[in-house]
Formats: sequence, C-alpha cells, structure tokens
Amino acid sequence: MVNEKYALWCEKAVQDPDLVKELEAMKNDPDAISDAFYKDLEFGTGGLRGVIGAGTNRMNIYTVGKASQGLAAYVNSVTADGKIAIAYDSRIKSDLFAKTAASVFAANGIRVYLYRELMPTPMLSYAVRALHCDAGVVVTASHNPSKYNGYKAYGPDGCQLGLEAAEKVLDVMNAVDPFEGVKTVDFQTALAQGDIVYIEQELIEQYLDAVMACRVAPETDLSALRVIYTPLHGSGNKPVRSILKRIGVTNVTVVPEQELPDGNFPTAPYPNPEIRQAFSCALSLANTVKPDLLLATDPDCDRVGIAVPEGEEYTLLSGNDVGALLLDFILARRTAAGTLPKKPLAVKTIVTTELCRKIAAKYHCELLDVLTGFKFIGEQITALEAAGEENRFIFGFEESYGYLGGSYVRDKDAVIASMLICEMVAYYKAQGKTLIEVLEGLYQEHGYYLCAQKSFTCEGESGMKQIAGMMESLRATPPKTLNGETVVRIDDYEKSVSFDAVNRTEKPITLPVSNVLAYYMESGASLIVRPSGTEPKIKLYIGAVGKTKADAEEGLAGIADCGTKLLGF
Repeated sequence: MVNEKYALWCEKAVQDPDLVKELEAMKNDPDAISDAFYKDLEFGTGGLRGVIGAGTNRMNIYTVGKASQGLAAYVNSVTADGKIAIAYDSRIKSDLFAKTAASVFAANGIRVYLYRELMPTPMLSYAVRALHCDAGVVVTASHNPSKYNGYKAYGPDGCQLGLEAAEKVLDVMNAVDPFEGVKTVDFQTALAQGDIVYIEQELIEQYLDAVMACRVAPETDLSALRVIYTPLHGSGNKPVRSILKRIGVTNVTVVPEQELPDGNFPTAPYPNPEIRQAFSCALSLANTVKPDLLLATDPDCDRVGIAVPEGEEYTLLSGNDVGALLLDFILARRTAAGTLPKKPLAVKTIVTTELCRKIAAKYHCELLDVLTGFKFIGEQITALEAAGEENRFIFGFEESYGYLGGSYVRDKDAVIASMLICEMVAYYKAQGKTLIEVLEGLYQEHGYYLCAQKSFTCEGESGMKQIAGMMESLRATPPKTLNGETVVRIDDYEKSVSFDAVNRTEKPITLPVSNVLAYYMESGASLIVRPSGTEPKIKLYIGAVGKTKADAEEGLAGIADCGTKLLGF
C-alpha cells in the first residue's frame, strides 16, 4: 500500500517542484517512503500539523487541499452563503498553503477573507467573529521547529473547530482523492472576481481597539519602561509594537536579527518562548540596554514568554509564574477600581498551577478547570456569552504561555498578554518592586506551588505505538505511590472517571474525553501524563507544594524522577 501511494504521488504530484524533487530523492530510501506514506495526516480539533514535504503524512498543497475540501463541504452543509477567513504566519510555505486553501474554498462557492500579510493566530479568531464568518483557517505550526507547518480550523464562534465538526471534515477528507477530488480555481482569477477579498487595515485597527479596551491599570505611566522585544522571526512584530506604542511604551528595542519574518528561524531553531535558547539574542542585547522586561512571542504570536531582572542577571519566568502574577494583578487592580463584575470567572487548564486557585479564592473569583487546549477556554467564554454573562470572564490562561484578558477573541493572544505584562511591570516598578519580588510574596502568602514539565519525543510510526503502549500500561497498572507519597486520587479523562484511591470509590468527570491520566497526592503534589495532540511527544506535568521553596523543589525533583521511570525512560 505504501509503495502504491508513493508511485501514485510520483505520477500525480507535479504542481509543486519541491515535492517532485523530494519524491525523486526518496526513491531508494524505503524508510523515508514509509514515514511519508504510512498514514494520512489526521484532521482533529487542532486541524492538521506535520512535517513539510511530500507524502500523505506531510504538510503540502495536496493535504492542505484535502483538508480545505473537507472544511468547504462542512460549511456548505450548514449554510448556503458561506464565508471563511484565512490568516497565516511566517513559516515555510505558509503563504502558499493559505492561497491553496483560499482557492479551494472559492471553487466551492465560499467567499474568502484573506489577510494581506502574515498575522497572529488571535487576529484570525477576531476576523471570524467580526466578519460573521462560518469558519476560519490559520496556517501555522505555532512554536514547532522550522520543518513543521500546520492548518488550524476555527468555527463561527472564533474557537478552534469542535469535535463534531472536525469529524465531518475528516469524513470528507478520507473520501477525497487529493489529485482528482479537490475543487480549485486560479487564485488571481478568484481575487479579480471578488470571490477572494483581502482584509483591510480597518479590521486590524478594530482588533487593536478591542485589545486596548481590556487595560486594567490605564492610569499607570509606562513612558519610563524599558522593553526588549523579539517576535522570533514571526507575526508578532507589527501588532505587538503597535499595541505597546498605543499604551505609551516608547522605549522598545526590537532584537534586530529576529525582527523580520523567516520560516527557517536561523537564530532560534526552536522558536518557543518557553525555552531559554529562544531568548539568547535578547539576553545578549540586555547586557547593554538594561531593560525592565524582555518579551518574546512565538511565530504565530499566540504565546508570550518573558524575562525580568533579578540582581544583575535576567530570569525567565514560567507560564505558570506569569499566569499567577497576571491573575493576581488583574483581580487586585479591578477590585481597587471597582470594575470587577459580580461572580467573576477565570478559567485555567487542568495542568496549570493550583496556586491560582488560592489567588482566585482570595478575591472571591470562581476558577474553572478545563482540558488542555485553549479552545476549551474559548468555549467557556462562548457559553457565558450565550447566557448573557460575558462580562463575568476576566482571564483565561494555560501553563504553556497562553493568556487571554478579554472576550473579543476565543484563543490565546500574545498581543493582549504583552500589553498586560507591560502594565503589570510598570505598575510594580512604580512601587519599587520587581516581578520576582511580587511572585515571592504570592508564594509566602499562599505556599510554594512549583511546577515543571518533561517531554519525551517518540518520532514516527514506532513512536506512536510506543506512546500508546505507555498509556495502556499505566491504565493497566496504576502507581500506588509517587515519591514516597500515597496516590489518593486518579483521574482518567479517557474513561471520564475520577477514582478515590483511599475510599475505593468513583465519580464521573464531566469534561470531554481526552487521553490524559492524572495522579494526586494528599500534600497537593501531582503528576499528569498526556500525549501531545500536535507533536510526537508524551508529556509529564509535575506539581509540588511546600512551606519553603527548598521543600517544593525537592518534591518536584522526586516526582519528576518517578514519572520518568513510570514511562520507562
């Protein structure tokens, strides 16, 4: 079957010269052929994501065409006058894939709204709602290395596509021949006929206005704030700098070698603001600029990482650190200003720090847990909107550096996060405090809630089987102790069951089904095991609590070691 697919592609896949060369190059490499053709890229709630190249298991114009034909069929099944918005980032072939999708949608009688240049993922979510579209697509692989690209689909609410809709798209995709079954038109012809239209600057300004409306400390003077910013060769450069200028941050130094779009990411092989290497250029620049804050946004500008001064050095704060700081800052400032709504609600993912539960309780704010993935946070905002309670939402966040401080979009947004972080740093600077000092104060008040994450990469077909085997083994033989502590509760999100290991009782989990296992100890320590939905990885999320930082660090290291051994690494 693999060789038959390969032969078919050699015959038919002739529209992109890069694919022709790659197919020719792999003809004597059975392993390369197998990896490229052993399966089709699956369309799930996260859309598509994979290595760029030739094959059914790769991101190319043919797999993008199939996905677009499936999405077009879904939209046409729910409306006779469909509209779809499209955005793309700086990744290799992102613009080509965006135009490919636009051509397919137009051929299927759907009007297309396309950004003229690369734009952040949250601006696609905004465009879907503002233009009353039935769906949206953003071509991005977020913070993956340069060999990856992806195709994220959105529903009319601006959230990533739901499970039911994604299954309908997949059903159509599976039945479509990538060479004969995908409808398409010439892009320039469709543009001239008005079937494809460009999104104009007016909508971009409306988005920035919506971000500005979410300030929580507008009285704060930001003119003295010194910021180094890097878009990591991605789409954040213009919108982040625009919003910082609007709020009065005039002293911004952009990392010159990372300012312009470049899908090869020459200075950041892993363009992920979660890791220190992505900050290396900014940290070097900090030696001369001496900023109050370093900001880094990922290529599609939905995540932001920061570094702040600690003595003579600069310390990177984790997504959990920043989430806790922002939640406390927003609740404190809005309480002081009298703008906190009745029954305020914040939303976090199950793998995000429990420190936020203590912070929320202090301000009588409800804190809701959802599955990993920001679309689940977006769905909660949509539910509030349907109930006429949209104003209750004050903050949504996840440990993987995703934050949202308003309801104008339904996805994480590094533009508003950058604005709120700058406000927060300037506010505390005026009080003579650094973020390190503020975070220490939160720990002393609520306990040292420390978190860590470990990822293990398992590439290819064998890797997928390996990950599946790990999860199967854990379900068959769950651990009774971790790091010398008794496991008191096990949550199995695939079986939708929470098991009380002490009383031997079960209760249902009402969240959607997901392949996640969570283990909790009496001290509040935890270990969560989750295969990635977008990368060939299995992840451990580790949490520990202590009265002192040293106690929490010791617990964290012990649980991480236990988790690693559980997976067989």
